[in-house]
Amino acid sequence: MFLLLLACAQEITTDDTSVDTSVDTSVTPVEPVHVTPTPYEMALRNPLKGFTTNGLYEHEWATLSHVYIRWNELENDESDGLDKIISVIDEKFSGVEENNVKVIPRVYLHWSGEDQKYWPLDMTTDDYTSSQFQSRLERLVQRLGTVWNDDPRVAFIEMGIFGKWGEHHSPSPDSEMQTFAANLFSSAFPDKQVSVRHAWNEFTEQPFGEYWDSFAHYDQHWVHGASVRTMNEETDRYLDHYIGGETAYNWGNWQLQPGSDPTDSVSDPIHRNFVVNTIKWLHGTQLRWIDGYDEQDPTAQEGAEEIQRALGYRFVLDDVGFTPLVQDGYLDVTMTVRNEGSAPFYYNWPLELSLLDYESREVVWSATFQSVDIRSWTGGSQWTDPDWTETDTWSVYYPELNWTSDVPAWGQAPPQHYVEERFELDVPLGSYILALSVLDPAGMLPSLRFATGNYFNGGRHPIGIVAVEAGNGGLLPDDIVFDDPLLDRSLYYRL
Repeated sequence: MFLLLLACAQEITTDDTSVDTSVDTSVTPVEPVHVTPTPYEMALRNPLKGFTTNGLYEHEWATLSHVYIRWNELENDESDGLDKIISVIDEKFSGVEENNVKVIPRVYLHWSGEDQKYWPLDMTTDDYTSSQFQSRLERLVQRLGTVWNDDPRVAFIEMGIFGKWGEHHSPSPDSEMQTFAANLFSSAFPDKQVSVRHAWNEFTEQPFGEYWDSFAHYDQHWVHGASVRTMNEETDRYLDHYIGGETAYNWGNWQLQPGSDPTDSVSDPIHRNFVVNTIKWLHGTQLRWIDGYDEQDPTAQEGAEEIQRALGYRFVLDDVGFTPLVQDGYLDVTMTVRNEGSAPFYYNWPLELSLLDYESREVVWSATFQSVDIRSWTGGSQWTDPDWTETDTWSVYYPELNWTSDVPAWGQAPPQHYVEERFELDVPLGSYILALSVLDPAGMLPSLRFATGNYFNGGRHPIGIVAVEAGNGGLLPDDIVFDDPLLDRSLYYRL
């Protein structure tokens, strides 16, 4: 672990940046102090975004793991109870909270070959339409809702169930089954994000997210990619439901895009730019399979950092204002935030304000903003489209391989989001470090980091000094030492 000494770019109303923890009668300006925290340029290993592993294993960026689950593992007979589901899930998800990792589960019935079907013994294999199947599907989804809807280990849920790999083809569910399943999943998971394989034209009774199984693939870019793009433009789907999935390296013209393998995708600028542009074009939050790049290859490491930076949200603090001297028991705070990422954050996690002891950095006082919903911190929109070439194949159009005929950019730049709130303080006289953090509701522990170098290990961002009743408040002292958020692996959540 190494420490970074970072200087804050700040608007200042006094030249005195020293910290005086004694009580005196010196005059401190009552006008708000405004600070522009130092930007952090590297990607962040933030929750609910980015590279996603296929199964549970350690990865330099991933806070998401995709877990496939066979239906007959959860229940192999109607007599199997809820306790079996809980036992299986606890075994599969074991220990993820300690590493600040969350899971995207998908239940499936058929993998690929005819000998890879996993129906319960008392059900008819390949029967997706009978009353028995509907009844058992309803029971299973309701039970999964009981287990997963309030489970903080579960990030998002892929519907799965139907067809090969749970990708809703071979066979595809008919319209009646789509309606039935869509309403089941929506009812069972009111507090979780659910995604489906072809959200623009299947299970449309509910506004689900999308998992594209060949993200940024040359052959599917028009048929599926442009369909997601149109869905976003017509319904703003990405504002409320995540877009993600996996790259694919085993069919069609995958060598053209996204590249021959994950290392090629992240290392070669032509492939990497294509993936990054697709992420921004579709407001992508997470991707797997591409996570399998060679982490020992320096070029791959550098390229992967760029892709991680593009995926999902990225919150930048443009300005923080606060009361430097609290004499009436009230602390006023303002913030201006931009989302430089590709997508919103999809859960209403609380934004915390805290006062820290200057020496120990322990929390002396904290409160959450009541007027803030970080899901509303949206980013840019209308990313530059690729150029298209018409074909006589099922792909209809192929995208340009380089996607650089124009410099890609947001048609609508990321807006600034303004926060203003007053807090009532009840702390002993003295001077404290003012800090910001976003908490995981599972344990109310700091988790999501802003893209700023003003950082203390443990997930809090120091902003300035607040003096209570008397003393000098204002800017952080010049000699304060910050930690590097990229190196902090101490974050976790509680079940």
